[in-house]
Amino acid sequence: MRIALCQTNPIVGDLAGNAQKILAWSQRAVDEQADLAVFPELCVVGYPPQDLMDRPSFMDEVNDAVDYVAHQLPSGLAALIGAPVRNDDKTGKRLFNAALLIENGAITGTAYKALLPTYDVFDEFRQFEPGDARHVVRFRGRKLGLHVCEDMWNNKEIAPFHLYNANPIDELAAVGAELFVNLSASPFAVGKSEERTQLIQESCREHGLPFVYVNQVGANTELIFDGDSRVHAADGSILWHAKSFEEDFFVWDTEETPSTSLTRHLSQERRNSDVAQIHDALVLGISDYVEKTGPSVFSKALVGLSGGIDSAVTCALAVAALGPDRVVGVTMPSKYSSGGSVDDSHALAKSLGIEFHNVSIKPAVEAFGEMLEPLFVGTDEGVAEENIQARARAVTLMALSNKFGYLLLSTGNKSEMAVGYATLYGDMSGGLAVLADVFKTQVYELAHHINERAGNELIPQNTIAKPPSAELKPGQLDQDSLPPYDVLDTILDHYIEELNSAEDIVRETGYDEALIARIIRMVDRNEYKRRQAAPGLRVSEKAFGVGRRVPIVMRRTAIAKEPLDRL
Repeated sequence: MRIALCQTNPIVGDLAGNAQKILAWSQRAVDEQADLAVFPELCVVGYPPQDLMDRPSFMDEVNDAVDYVAHQLPSGLAALIGAPVRNDDKTGKRLFNAALLIENGAITGTAYKALLPTYDVFDEFRQFEPGDARHVVRFRGRKLGLHVCEDMWNNKEIAPFHLYNANPIDELAAVGAELFVNLSASPFAVGKSEERTQLIQESCREHGLPFVYVNQVGANTELIFDGDSRVHAADGSILWHAKSFEEDFFVWDTEETPSTSLTRHLSQERRNSDVAQIHDALVLGISDYVEKTGPSVFSKALVGLSGGIDSAVTCALAVAALGPDRVVGVTMPSKYSSGGSVDDSHALAKSLGIEFHNVSIKPAVEAFGEMLEPLFVGTDEGVAEENIQARARAVTLMALSNKFGYLLLSTGNKSEMAVGYATLYGDMSGGLAVLADVFKTQVYELAHHINERAGNELIPQNTIAKPPSAELKPGQLDQDSLPPYDVLDTILDHYIEELNSAEDIVRETGYDEALIARIIRMVDRNEYKRRQAAPGLRVSEKAFGVGRRVPIVMRRTAIAKEPLDRL
């Protein structure tokens, strides 16, 4: 049997466009003499469709789209597609997350997703009812162990605990599956590909069965999907590995021997460093945000250039995503801006080949000063005056965004967002936060990677080398109020991503207990800022945004570790 793996990039809600893409790739599968074309999870609607599925009219349109695909599918080909399906029972959630086998104008096999994740960015139990039985789907003499995304993740033997009682992989093997087939919409995070490899290899070796895995690629708002589709032999070895961060296609002949497949196809596998993966993910995130929203909404991307590393990296990523003719850079000096910062911004714009403007905010800041002088009289200058500068820049950028239909890209990084080193309605303004899940130390790694990839100095060396500063008061440096970024990022990684306590961080790092306690307080008390931030592209397992739900109003206390009779 010849199976076509169709790693596609659907658009959420674009039922007509997604259906046409399924049919186009199905024709490609027929041209390659495939018997079966396999598409990603929920490929008819795009992932995640969220509360679109609550609308009865939308689900009627989904049914029409599935019916259209079924009747237009090329003759002689069957396809496995993902779509929400209504639950006709009187109890339970109103929908199933389904994998549908379609052939000859009809649905001939169905598998409902059994394990519905409700952690991090996932909230599938909000709409879906879990499938309660596992059975093989028969296709041309083969018994397919058909399942959907999360259904394969509870088979990890080395896990310290399992999230679910059921194990669909084991259950499918027990009822006679001869080949595992997984339809996925699994988001990217650094290290996720290696985790998938280990997990699939364990399943193959445990049950002695080959494994076909087809994952969505593309970005939908903050979530980025790397694809990473693959075929594993029964012994766990990789027979084919899709390209990451782009659509890809491959036809696997189940009769090919592993040695032949390895020789012919494994060369397509790309293994990149973490920083290269982050770069490619962010580029895809920017591109799909703009293109899927539509050029009629955003004609270009707009970046405020400070001469610093964050805005430089954001701008370079935008150029890689959209091209230099669709990126505009604006530097907005105040009386505290150094000449070097303006020069570095101009040098960056010139090296990237983008449109560039210099708009002084001095008149605006002075006007605000005069306006507020009667109220501020007798007080010392401080954060309020500093933030007026950041907000004057935001007003300038948003005016350009409104006037010309530009998408303003927010340039703050994860380190700054974590500790609140950002100005609400100032530098936090924008439609998309490109670096919101990238620590400051990683931003520097990205800058070096961008230059190495280009083979020349796209980002000026002075921008990389100079100490970071918001330049909101004379001689200001980030390190005046923050520890060195390598120290800060280590603490933040332990607290935000590893969920470690202060005591654990002290023990693991050896850093000063008072410093760690201060950083944790800064993280906790700035949740209100992050709740108002632009959507941030997710590249880690724990990003700020939809996957991290922390109360804004809270007070953390604990029972003292004293004998009860002394309390």
